[in-house]
This record gives sequence, C-alpha cells and structure tokens, in this order.
Amino acid sequence: MKRVSHLLAVATVCAACTAPSSSTPAPQSLYAPSWAALNETVHGRLFRGTPFAAPCFDGDGAACSALRAGYTDEWTRASAAGAWINTQWETCQATGEQCLLSDGGAGTFSDGSTCEQGSVPDYFIDVRDPGDAAAGFAFARETGLPLVIKNTGHDYKGRSSAPGSLGLWTHNLKNISLEADFVPEGCSEKADGVEKVVIVGAGAQWADGYAFAEENNLTLVGGSDRSVGMAGGWLQGGGHGLLAPAMGLGVDRVLQYRVVTPDGTYRIANLCQNADLFWALRGGGGGTFGVVIEAAILASPRVPLQTVTVVVPAGNKDLSRQLWSVMVANGVQWAEQGWGANAMSNVAVYVNPVLTKEEAAESMAPFIEFGEKLTAAGVEGVKVVLAEVPSWGTFFAAFSTAHVAAVGNSLALASRLINRDNFATSEDQRALVDALLAADDATPGLIILATTPVAFPSAGEDTSVTPLWRESIYHITVVSPWEVNASIEEKQAHYDLASASINNLRRITKHGAYSNEADVNEPEFETSFWGDNYAALLSIKQKYDPEGLLDCWQCVGWKQDDDRFRCYL
Repeated sequence: MKRVSHLLAVATVCAACTAPSSSTPAPQSLYAPSWAALNETVHGRLFRGTPFAAPCFDGDGAACSALRAGYTDEWTRASAAGAWINTQWETCQATGEQCLLSDGGAGTFSDGSTCEQGSVPDYFIDVRDPGDAAAGFAFARETGLPLVIKNTGHDYKGRSSAPGSLGLWTHNLKNISLEADFVPEGCSEKADGVEKVVIVGAGAQWADGYAFAEENNLTLVGGSDRSVGMAGGWLQGGGHGLLAPAMGLGVDRVLQYRVVTPDGTYRIANLCQNADLFWALRGGGGGTFGVVIEAAILASPRVPLQTVTVVVPAGNKDLSRQLWSVMVANGVQWAEQGWGANAMSNVAVYVNPVLTKEEAAESMAPFIEFGEKLTAAGVEGVKVVLAEVPSWGTFFAAFSTAHVAAVGNSLALASRLINRDNFATSEDQRALVDALLAADDATPGLIILATTPVAFPSAGEDTSVTPLWRESIYHITVVSPWEVNASIEEKQAHYDLASASINNLRRITKHGAYSNEADVNEPEFETSFWGDNYAALLSIKQKYDPEGLLDCWQCVGWKQDDDRFRCYL
C-alpha cells in the first residue's frame, strides 16, 4: 500500500492544473495500482508531469520567483520535463488550454486563474536504463495510453508532447566517453577512417560534447545550439551544423545505436546487425522507431578553423540584396570548398575546417571586395573580418552565445532545402535572391544556413534522409512568433503566415525540407522529408513497431486521426 499511496500523492502535486478535455479517459482515471506497479517496475522513477509554470499558480512564491528567473533560459527549460523550448507544445492549441506566463515570465498569468495540463504528458518515466523504456512500452501496450519520447524539448513540431500521454524522458542519460579503435559490435573490424569514437547517452547535450572534444583534442560535428541533445531527434532526423559541408551530417557520422524498440527488446543497431533499423535511425526521425539509449559518434582530430564575418547596416533592403547576391553567386563553390555559414539580412558568419589561412583569403575574395566597395562608397558600419581560431570549440564558445534560438515563446517555423539548380545561372540566382527577400519581408528573421553535406564524400545511400540534402546548397528557415494570449485564430494565422512565407521558395525549388525544422503543415511531407526512402522507412517502422505504439506528427507511419493529435490546429 505504500507505493499506491505514493502514486496517489504524486497525482495531486499540481493541484491547480486541470486536464484537457478529451473523449479518451485521462491517465489519472486508470487504477492507481497500475501506476504503482509501473513505478515499482521502474524503481521509483515514475513522476507526475507538471506544467513548467505551475508553481506560479499553486501559490508557491519562492518556486514561482525561481521559475520566472529561468522562464526564458534554455538550460532551465531543457532540464525540466514539463517545459519545451517553444511554449505552444506545452499547450492544447486547439482549445486554448495552457499554463503559461506572459512577457517572458515577468508578466501575469496566461488567463489570471487556472493552470491547465495542455499537452504536457500526465506522467513521465525518468529513463535511466533500457528496462525503464521497455516498461513504458509494456504499459502503453496494456493500457492504450499514448507514448512520447522527450529529451530537451527542442522540438518545432510538437512530437515530444501529447495530451493524456506517458512521456519517456531520456534527459538524464548523460554519459560521455571516448573509445579508441572502435569496432561496432558484431563487426569483425573497424570502419575505414575510424580512429576515435565518442559514446554518448541520449541525454548528453552539444555543449557537453564540445567541451569533452576540446579536452581530448578532438572535433565533433554537431548542431549550432548548445542545449540540443546529441543523440535524440537532432541526430535521428539528420542533424545539420556549420561543419556539415566538409564533414557530413550527424547521420553520416553515427556508427552505432543502442535502442529499445517498441517490443521491449534492447538492440544494437549498426552496419553488421539490425542494419535496417540502423539505416532508419540515420534520418528517419526521432520518436518513431524506439528509444535510443546511446549512440557512437565519429570524432575527428582537432583542427584550426578559418572564419569570416561580414556585417552591413541593419534595416537596409538594398544592402541585404547585395549581401545575399554575393553569397548566392558564390554559393556552390564555397560549399564545395567546405564553407559552412549562418546568415541573416545584415550579417553572415562562415567557417571552414579544411582550408589554410591563405586559401581562405583567396576563396573569400568576393566578400573582401564587397566590403571594400561599400566602404569606398561611404557606407558606415561595414565589416569583413577574416580570422583563424584554434578549434571548433573555441569558435562555438563565442558563436553560441551570440546565436541562441528563441526560448520560452511560441512560434511557427517553416523551412526549405535550396538545390544546386537554383544557383545554375545568373537568372536562377537573381530569382533565388528575390524569393529570399520576399520571404524575409513576410516573416522578418529569415536564416540562410549553408549546412548541407556538399563536400562530404557520400552518395547518401547509407542514410535515410531525403537525398536532396546531398544536392542542396542552403537550408532556409523562417519563423512567425505570437503572444502568449493569442487567440486560436491568431495562432492559426501565424502558421499560415510561415507557410506563405516559405511558399516564396517552394515555388522555385525541388520538394525537400528538413523534418526537424519544417512547416507543421508541410505538404506531401513523406516526399519532402525522405524522398524515395519513405516506402522503405514505413516497412521498417511496421517491422519494429507493428502495433504503432510510437506515433508523432508527420513522422513515418503517422496516423493523423489519432486522438493524441487533437491539440494541433
């Protein structure tokens, strides 16, 4: 009876929270002994899913003050099971049920009185070993309760939350270790070119990984946001970053997964065993094929980076056109030379891990000439700075501080992969720049990411991302944010605006987008995210998850009419 009483107490932790309306019975209505038995199976690691802002509705002044201080802090949110980086995924957007604070946590309650559960899972299992994940799958099979997999809450499409669900929280699987002469289990020898591998738990984040790499004189190819997980949705969905043009996508560099599939089996997936599952996990998307416990990621020697930063005065559309025109005119050759970039309307940052200082200066001559021309014309505030830094970790420490993604707000995001064909002629280049400017006018803040694996020697058959990644030069994102008390109609309008903005690029490009950063309502998503790989991915999904215990929005095998998606607009 002690454990039953404990679970009943857990269920009342968030007394001010109310569950969203649904035709599906709320998890609290299941027999308490069922929860107690699950809690015993997972060694006491079952806990109530409490909305992040709940302390400010429960009358706990000290807890509320601490929450307000961290409301827009990525580390605070990434470490809280009931928080997401973008807050609409904590809510039920279709009904307006939510538990949010206004003004980035400094303002009043979202509705002045109630805290509603929204899409925050009613319970979480703090996954610390494969048995915890297997227990979650068994419980979902027995009860019919929806499952989600969550790590840091970096999720632009709401795939890690669902109303009335059980969450498998992998955030505390933090192990990071180095293994020399790594041989995938079941293989007779190591892969060509592999010397050192970093083994990471599903909860390890890129800031941890980059620091570990620096300590060991290594380079890891990862994302541009320091609090994103290394082995979760970022990696399983493809994983792009500034080093990708020269060194590959995340999925190009993963050598092995340890994963619990929905039948409860703990599997090793690599080229020598469960090879089909390994292929699916190299681009088929997170939250779909199983709970990844650990991944083995290729590490390269530490190398110096050549960097170029170009700045022009903000708010000047003509200067934005000139900046982007230089970028587009040289886009293919720079990508082939290994340059990665992050650019907006008035600033571009390029990095290269393979060129010497002299080669970089020669390569970037068009930017130098661009800056000199503007300065000679009397334009103030123009900067073109070439510099060498000793390592990726050194660069990232400065870059990540200046390029933190929006945290603690709600937004609609959409994206497009820009194919080589769009750079073929001067007319094609002009049309691309026009489309970029039109999209930026519709949703200010467009980002050009030169993070495709153009110079990496792979045809891509051993990964399951859309083959368009290998043919593209840019990945473009646009966003449209809204206020905490926006109406349902206003939220829908922002999703529509993001779609309309990216349509400027859809009209002139091939059909491809990055599944992790795509329009929530991406048309023909199967082709857009996976191209001709979708049929094989669906077959693998049905093999390892025949009951469909895992399902998420626009994921492989998605069942759109499932009740777990009732909070989407």
